[in-house]
Amino acid sequence: MNTLVSKPWVLARIFEPDVTIVDCRFILGQPTAGRDAYEESHIPGAIYLDLEADLSDPAAEHGGRHPLPDVERLAALLGKLGMNNDTRIIAYDDQGGSNASRLWWLLTYIGHENVYVMDEGFSAWTGAKYPVSKDQAIRVPSTYTAKVKTEWVVGVETIRDVISGADDSSNVVLIDSREPRRYAGLEEPIDKKTGHIPSALNKFWKGVHDEHGRWKSAAKLQEHFADMPKDRELIVYCGSGVTACPNILALREAGYDNVKLYAGSWSDWISYSENPVATGKE
Repeated sequence: MNTLVSKPWVLARIFEPDVTIVDCRFILGQPTAGRDAYEESHIPGAIYLDLEADLSDPAAEHGGRHPLPDVERLAALLGKLGMNNDTRIIAYDDQGGSNASRLWWLLTYIGHENVYVMDEGFSAWTGAKYPVSKDQAIRVPSTYTAKVKTEWVVGVETIRDVISGADDSSNVVLIDSREPRRYAGLEEPIDKKTGHIPSALNKFWKGVHDEHGRWKSAAKLQEHFADMPKDRELIVYCGSGVTACPNILALREAGYDNVKLYAGSWSDWISYSENPVATGKE
């Protein structure tokens, strides 16, 4: 799929007129840290999109900690920032690709075809002595039209059907992207309940990286997901629908086509008191 691109690939394209680079740096619990870092230094020409303010809707009783943004609001924002349906969009962060993958997922979900995630992140960019800037580019507004791929996302009712054995749930695999200790119910630093959705298998999202923190090759990703069947539907979740996205990107790089996001994820699941939870290993 060639969604993952290298620093040199990005460097060669930063001034091409149909390219928009998006800085997605964000630190959970430090809501201004990403924008502060962007304003201090970023890839030349890059704009900033905030995980919570731009790439999520406000949290409510249900829907998880990072609900998907309203599609029309997102499309209007992209247009205001000078992007249209033909723009080549390159996302980066400094969090292992988790936030950049969220943007990749959202853009693909609304029908965008030319979206890429830069490998490694901003620290590696500066470590390689590549150019940086404090300037914020003037953007000429454009028009963006969303064409939503509804099949890319599922809600809580679908997950309930899966674990109850309803419909064709035997052809579905749930994948939990959180740290193994959170999955097993041994600790939970963020959400109100410990454990995981019954029947879910654990694939910690950072497993898509090699020992140097770079994304694994397609061949290595195929090895990483070798225990995941390609003839079944895969539904991926995490704590709030963000770190599930690098797993989804990696699965698609490895040749899996039927991969969906449970957008509300664990924080949505436990907002319903009647939903069962499991602990330990499946």
